[in-house]
Amino acid sequence: MRIAVTGASGLIGSALVPRLRADGHEVQRLVRRAAAAPDEIRWDPSAGTVDLDALQGIDGVVHLAGAGVGDHRWTDDYKREILESRTRGTDTIVRAMLQLEPGPRVLVSGSAIGWYGDTGERAVDESAPAGSGFLADVVKAWEAATEPAAAAGIRVVRARTGLVVARGGGAWARMFPLFRMGVGGRLGSGRQYWSWISLRDEVSALALCLTDARLSGAVNLTGPVPMTNAEVTSAMGRVMGRPTLLPVPSIALKIALGEFSTEVLGSSRVLPAALESVGFTWADPTVEAAITTAWQSS
Repeated sequence: MRIAVTGASGLIGSALVPRLRADGHEVQRLVRRAAAAPDEIRWDPSAGTVDLDALQGIDGVVHLAGAGVGDHRWTDDYKREILESRTRGTDTIVRAMLQLEPGPRVLVSGSAIGWYGDTGERAVDESAPAGSGFLADVVKAWEAATEPAAAAGIRVVRARTGLVVARGGGAWARMFPLFRMGVGGRLGSGRQYWSWISLRDEVSALALCLTDARLSGAVNLTGPVPMTNAEVTSAMGRVMGRPTLLPVPSIALKIALGEFSTEVLGSSRVLPAALESVGFTWADPTVEAAITTAWQSS
């Protein structure tokens, strides 16, 4: 297949592109600057433009671009950027796909388990309705932007990704240095569920979403067993051989992170029912295995 990928320089995209090429696919990376290599295609999601001529012959798209949720404090301006970077980018990609003839057969569009909101101790799968809160509202709008593609007969997968265990980005990139110094600990009560996935399983799941016609609609990209923050903390300590005795009080997180602290302290117990239904095999089926893989990576 000839695959176009947005967000190719991000944590997930930079791991996905070589995996797709190793699987025999031709990959074109969408970039916001002038294309400078044969595998690059210029796009400008803010302006809603894509180089349609360069996209001709694309069989599928993996759309991962969007502003980082935890990269900055949630000011009104940054919350707007989080939302608009997803809705405008997705709208741009979908409109471009609909203009191509012949058109791509599949769109794997990034999404997030934020769809479910705070689930407490209640386990949810892809059949669960949307929750409430800022991120749930963002994900609803983000996924809605893919609907014209589905209406046109394109197979659309909305890849609801959990917390990716990796040293190169995301929540774990901040956690590893703290635990290495022996100052890591549970966050708040530690009873909140974290739905995690290792980076290599995230990439494998995205690759499967591209090629397996049985997958469409919402697909949760998480490990098979969500764990509480306290259990994750203990696993970090075991893998890294460090104490985990210093809990971070909820009030300290609220002061340091502002509104984003509600997501850190919230609970998401999300199950990957769609992946399990097609027999997906996790390389890292436990959080301890995922942490070990990430910690031993270069």
